[in-house]
Amino acid sequence: MKSTNPQKVFTIFVFIALAAFDNIIVGLFPPLFQYIADDLHMKIAKLGTISAVNILVTAVSSVFWGYLSGKFKRKKLIIIGTLIWVISVFLTSNSHSYGELLFYQIFTGVGLGCIASIGFSVLTDSIPYEKRGMILSLWGMAQGLGGIAGALLASLTATNTSWRWPFEIVGFVGFFLIILYLFVKEPARGGADPELKGLMENNQSYHYVIEAKQIVPIILKGSNVYLFLQALFMNIATGSLIWLPTLYIFKIQQLGYSIETSMIASGYLYAIFQIGGMTSVYFGHLGDKFQKKTYKGRAMLTSFFVFLTMPLYILMFMIPMNNLRLPDDNNAFSIFVSLLGQLFMNPWMALLFILSFFASAAQSANTPNWLALITDVNLPEHRGTAFSIANLSNSLGRTIGNVGVGIVLGMISTRYHGPTSYIITLSVLQIFLIPSAICYLLMAKKNMFDIQKVKETLKSRSEPEPEPDKG
Repeated sequence: MKSTNPQKVFTIFVFIALAAFDNIIVGLFPPLFQYIADDLHMKIAKLGTISAVNILVTAVSSVFWGYLSGKFKRKKLIIIGTLIWVISVFLTSNSHSYGELLFYQIFTGVGLGCIASIGFSVLTDSIPYEKRGMILSLWGMAQGLGGIAGALLASLTATNTSWRWPFEIVGFVGFFLIILYLFVKEPARGGADPELKGLMENNQSYHYVIEAKQIVPIILKGSNVYLFLQALFMNIATGSLIWLPTLYIFKIQQLGYSIETSMIASGYLYAIFQIGGMTSVYFGHLGDKFQKKTYKGRAMLTSFFVFLTMPLYILMFMIPMNNLRLPDDNNAFSIFVSLLGQLFMNPWMALLFILSFFASAAQSANTPNWLALITDVNLPEHRGTAFSIANLSNSLGRTIGNVGVGIVLGMISTRYHGPTSYIITLSVLQIFLIPSAICYLLMAKKNMFDIQKVKETLKSRSEPEPEPDKG
């Protein structure tokens, strides 16, 4: 079982690409709200409801898909799930009413729920144990970049074409992904766990599958409880960051620029200020090294960086965009070039970039190590279900974070106006990073017990099956 096996590398590449497209769809929708509302003659608030329903359906359906991934062939399931969201995205681009849009987005959510849970399950059986954190960081990073790419695709194309065009592009690329699946070889369940190496080398299969009665014990497992809670608190804080472009728009408009210029520039800034997330690969590798020394390693390391994320983001929110010089011609290219120059020539923008880099870098330590931990503490047949339940917790956190911005902003706006009201609101919600970091500290001891238990179970299951009695 060589980690350099070309087919295994191809499988990993396909599922990392899939994670990106999953989030391109998520990032595509919000920037198009205004255009869709104008075209279909509806209020933007209604589109917010559709977006929330999509997130909820995606999270709930992922639990169902995750359970199926522990019982059936995952390659067939992923093809079915991708086909569902691809068709639904194409139909979304052809919507002509609120009802149609809601209906198609519900089915898009059903398809997307398959991607996260089953994609995670396949990846964890493809990645060598000693590189688990590093490669899972690529999967997590692809999700973040996908969301940014979706937002940029929507922002930069809808002004010159139609809001339908970005959905058509993503749907077309989705069909291409289905073709790639045909060349993917589904890994053996538990194929990357070193304790099962002997079993795989003897061409024996790991035949254990999940049972419905095991779901409650999975939820109540010590490490899983803290991983679920950590995901909830973390996503309340980071889920509010979807409002960052709105904060940038207010700041740029305050300098006298038009709404069109402000929107284009804010989209670029949102993408540029996430560059620190590229360090996720390094933090995944660092987590792998710490985990070799002690099963507490990942949790302790990640706790530190999650806590560090809070003050860095709060400082970033507070820094003004003084002396920002942009061409007010609504030309996306010239605005982009000017912004790049400002990051080097304008001390305020340079400081803003530095803070954003370190903030997004510290935040990026969470994803690869969280993914590796939920893999380490669960048996192969339980991982898809455990991840999908955690994904439900993620989605709940993001929903609370978004709703929380509205509630807190409503209270703060009685005394302060934008952008100050947004700065205070987003800063308040970063406080949830404190209990998120504490969850890692509390789960460290649980990790030691649960990881050891998984390893002992897999070792006992890898013992050669006794020869049948021929007497």
